[in-house]
Amino acid sequence: MGSKGVFDLETHFAFYGAYHSNPVNVLIHTIFVWPIFFTSLVLLYFTPSPFRLLGFEPPFTLPSHVLFFNFGFFFALLYAGFYVLMDRKAGSLAAFLCMGCWVGSCYLANHLGSSLASKVVLGAQVLCWTGQFLGHGIFEKRAPALLDNLVQAFLMAPFFVLLEVLQMVFGYEPYPGFHSNVKEKIDAEIKVWQESKQRKMS
Repeated sequence: MGSKGVFDLETHFAFYGAYHSNPVNVLIHTIFVWPIFFTSLVLLYFTPSPFRLLGFEPPFTLPSHVLFFNFGFFFALLYAGFYVLMDRKAGSLAAFLCMGCWVGSCYLANHLGSSLASKVVLGAQVLCWTGQFLGHGIFEKRAPALLDNLVQAFLMAPFFVLLEVLQMVFGYEPYPGFHSNVKEKIDAEIKVWQESKQRKMS
């Protein structure tokens, strides 16, 4: 069974899933969420190393002049660690993708340079966020999760779409009964939201 508290996968998945029950909206997020994560790391490539800001050198250097301990590294590491602690199998895959995105973003950012990279990131972010907001407005007909819980929405988005793909393609679930438990919680959350919406309209 999943961990409790801050690493309770059922609770996190149900929270995010209640805002993404429409299959078209889920597909839109599946396409756009990871590019948002990746392009954010591209931009963070040009941030300094937290070690240097604190006035000391990192304990060791990375095997490339392109890779270094910038804020993008710790951003990716935070996501990776969070996912592994929620589910060892799918979380390990998600962690690999997070760190792979960091490595790829470093090489792309280094190749593009700060000026061109900023323009590419801006264009990609505008496209991806526009697509997601349209998905919520047209298909889900509910405001995005980030308006209710910004941190939880940002942390869960990449893992949510990965788990959706793994479940759809391979029938994966973190443990027996996970998806049925989550569906019950999502249905209950959507019912509460619909009742609240009806009260506001009446």
